[in-house]
Amino acid sequence: MLGDYPIKGRRASEIAADVEQAVSTGRLAPGTALPPLRDLAAELGVNPNTVAAAYRLLRDRGVIETAGRKGSRIRPRPALTPRDQIRVPVPPDARDLSNGNPDPALLPDLTPALAAAAEAARRDPVLYGRPSADPGLLALAGAGFRADGLPDAPIAINSGSLDTIERILATRLRPGDAVAVEDPGWGSLMDLLPALGLRAAAVRLDDEGPLPEALAEALAAGVRAVVVTSRAQNPTGAVVTAARAAALRAVLAGHPGVLLIEDDHGHGMVDQPFHSLVGAGSDHWVVVRSAAKAYGPDLRLSFAVGDADTIGRVQGRQRLGAGWVSHLLQATVAELWRTDAAPVARVAAAYRARRDALLGELAARGIEAHGASGLNVWVPVPDETGALAALVQRGWVVAPGARFRLQSAPGLRITVARLDPAEARRLADDLAAVLGADGAGSRLI
Repeated sequence: MLGDYPIKGRRASEIAADVEQAVSTGRLAPGTALPPLRDLAAELGVNPNTVAAAYRLLRDRGVIETAGRKGSRIRPRPALTPRDQIRVPVPPDARDLSNGNPDPALLPDLTPALAAAAEAARRDPVLYGRPSADPGLLALAGAGFRADGLPDAPIAINSGSLDTIERILATRLRPGDAVAVEDPGWGSLMDLLPALGLRAAAVRLDDEGPLPEALAEALAAGVRAVVVTSRAQNPTGAVVTAARAAALRAVLAGHPGVLLIEDDHGHGMVDQPFHSLVGAGSDHWVVVRSAAKAYGPDLRLSFAVGDADTIGRVQGRQRLGAGWVSHLLQATVAELWRTDAAPVARVAAAYRARRDALLGELAARGIEAHGASGLNVWVPVPDETGALAALVQRGWVVAPGARFRLQSAPGLRITVARLDPAEARRLADDLAAVLGADGAGSRLI
């Protein structure tokens, strides 16, 4: 269990601090089982309630995880160790298809928009006391949300999708609450939850989004929030279709108290329509969009529409901390929206061509793969480690599926954003050789 390490402390805070220090120094390894409450209480000469409180603190901080009668153990990774640190070194002559970035050649030239924003700031400098959101950006964001059938509701401007989601969860949930997330899904979100003291509940999905029966299971188990990716799901590329959205709304209708968060980070660089789950009767809901994929990751800006209470809490939390997102960035994104709307179809078509080229070559070799939208293709495999190593030997570096999984089967994420369609045949040949004669991996769901 603990080996030679003796946990110390008399108070709950002291016991928790001792365990946390041992984890950070490596004296307690990931996966190490902690003693049962009463055993540790007897060893330390304290009340079992004291140990229970210490374990609760450790769980809330993301240091340990509990599994009912199976007890508590050190989490596989500390809560503040991001999954994207699970990286494969890129040899000098290899193609890096692992990073999830958009193609810089398809991003707009920011110079004119930045110049326009700078000139506006020169004429009317932003000082303390100015409203936190740029009126022009609010108007454009609101028009876009309404065009997609969303209610005319308050809008918050934050620094990226994950920043928005973090503020929403922090203001609406309490440590120990469970959140339903897609599996495989966004690794950064899976890391954020334990850092907030929240628990992830895995929801299976297919190419049309979360499976209604899987969401129903999570809701029946008592999750307090649901996060759904609308389009360009990371890592599988799933898109919530009209039929799937209707089915998911029907499941959510019986749980109005559950917080609904829709992550539409693919807005502006996909050509599939947006089908929202809003309207299922959720008391608290938010739809989040980002400028990162369409205009560049360094434009740390997102916009979220939602019910008045939730958006009000998010804005209040922001005022207490960051205060506001730079109006220079806000004005730049507003200018891009006004002047760079037409190329969206061109960008979406380019990414579609690159996905389709690889998907077609893989299908011709009998290899299951997924990529209905966005920048990535997901390939189920029976052995991630072996497949990754073999592909590196052939000059390809892709992302290990472990970054994106909770309970789902192994897989590889291939970022096709900069993959020339002419390269797809060679990559498919190499992947077929890696996977064996039948080319078959494990199923997505």
